[in-house]
Amino acid sequence: MSQSFVQPYLFFDGRCEEALGFYGKVVGAQVDLMMRFKDSPEPLPPGFVPAGYENKVMHSTFRIGQTIIMASDEPQHGAKFGAFSLSFTVPADAEADRVFASLAEGGQVLMPLTKTFWSPRFGMLTDRFGLRWMINVMA
Repeated sequence: MSQSFVQPYLFFDGRCEEALGFYGKVVGAQVDLMMRFKDSPEPLPPGFVPAGYENKVMHSTFRIGQTIIMASDEPQHGAKFGAFSLSFTVPADAEADRVFASLAEGGQVLMPLTKTFWSPRFGMLTDRFGLRWMINVMA
């Protein structure tokens, strides 16, 4: 029997490539695959891709640590990330401070980094792309 797993799939409404570059700098995301709409091996349904989307990301996979995440600029969904957060755990306070400040730039802090009963530093924010993050230091 094969092993089941869940992978997040994020939709960035035209800003996927920008987001991947940003996450590469901030959290060390590494892009494994990026395919543009114009490079689709099969024709897309008429009207599926709006004018100007030919160079947008049709599908990508990237890694943050051991986690594989998929993402695209799929035009039918847009970027609406309100129902979940990505939880990112780092080994030290200084790394949490750096990541939190970088992700918060142009976004919104929901809970500043602070000591909690489970972690020496924990905070929540929404980044400039509308994606929610929880930053945690290993206890």
